[in-house]
Amino acid sequence: MTSSILSWIWSERFWLPENVTWADLEHPPPGVEYPRIGQIVYAIPLAFGVLFLRLLFERLVAKPCAQILHIQADVSRPPQSNAVLEKVYGSRTSPDEKQLAGLSKQLDWDVRKIQRWFRLRRNQDKPSLLKKFSESMWRFTFYLGIFIYAIRYLWVSPWMWNTKECWYNYPFQPVSPGQYNYYLAELAFYWSLMLTQFTDVKRKDFNIMLVHHFATISLITFSYANNMLRMGTLVMCVHDAADIFLEAAKLANYAKCQKLCDTLFIVFSLVFFITRLVIYPFWVVRSVLIESWEIVGPYQSWWLLNGLLLVLQVLHVIWFYLIARIAIKALFKGKVAKDDRSDIESSSEDEADTHCRSSKDSKDSSSNGCSRT
Repeated sequence: MTSSILSWIWSERFWLPENVTWADLEHPPPGVEYPRIGQIVYAIPLAFGVLFLRLLFERLVAKPCAQILHIQADVSRPPQSNAVLEKVYGSRTSPDEKQLAGLSKQLDWDVRKIQRWFRLRRNQDKPSLLKKFSESMWRFTFYLGIFIYAIRYLWVSPWMWNTKECWYNYPFQPVSPGQYNYYLAELAFYWSLMLTQFTDVKRKDFNIMLVHHFATISLITFSYANNMLRMGTLVMCVHDAADIFLEAAKLANYAKCQKLCDTLFIVFSLVFFITRLVIYPFWVVRSVLIESWEIVGPYQSWWLLNGLLLVLQVLHVIWFYLIARIAIKALFKGKVAKDDRSDIESSSEDEADTHCRSSKDSKDSSSNGCSRT
């Protein structure tokens, strides 16, 4: 039964071009190694190693850096202990007017007092500035390191300068140690992000990021399975470039270096536009859609992989719309303002409360504008 299911999942007619079998890839010429799907499975246990490395990094590197920059864990004022309100909060963090009226009558509390209780309770669940700084520093370090590794490897690779090289003699292209290490590191990292998606800083684009991580993991795994490593390395490198500047902008913002944050965010917006709305569709996707069709010809999984690439492109357009709104505010208002991609889901009540705070607190809350893309 299990073997039948696996045979159906890894059908040669689906994954490989016409007249190519898995046996052809399992028996390469002497001194040549083709990718095997079993090799990429090591990324899953490695993802737990990445999580452990992240914990060490945040404790031994990120936290001391935060202390040097005088970034401390926020201590929010706890609300008055109340079992009834705590039970309601477990199901709804921002009750509507009807619920507020019912709670006011049940507890004999003023509605404004109940609203204040829920506001204080929500503040307790918000991640501290130290947590956000540590998370961003970890991601900045990874993106910078993996991008430098990728550029050093791809700079001497012929398919970086001529994308048609990705399809000549496909799929009989040997895998190099550099390709394998790059794939394994990226896949392990994105598996770790998938595992921590529910515990990391919650953002309004939570569902979009979940789709992004799933599409990315699927693309990396599928492209390794059918030996699209050359194009896969280009896709990953293009995506990592902009993330470096985003995380750097967030770090500057958390350190209250507002001008540096604004500058880095504008640079990030430009790099994002160039890499994901110009290079990615007109260089990478074009090669997969047109050049591979001309040189190799379409086959069943070809349609799936192209579909996933186009899903990523749709996400890029959505993100750039949100990014552009923030960047325009940074240019004309002089700071990166809070926008749709804030770190925490906020209710209309929270937003109204923000407008009533002092200008200093409003500036502090602007750090939410630099969220993960």
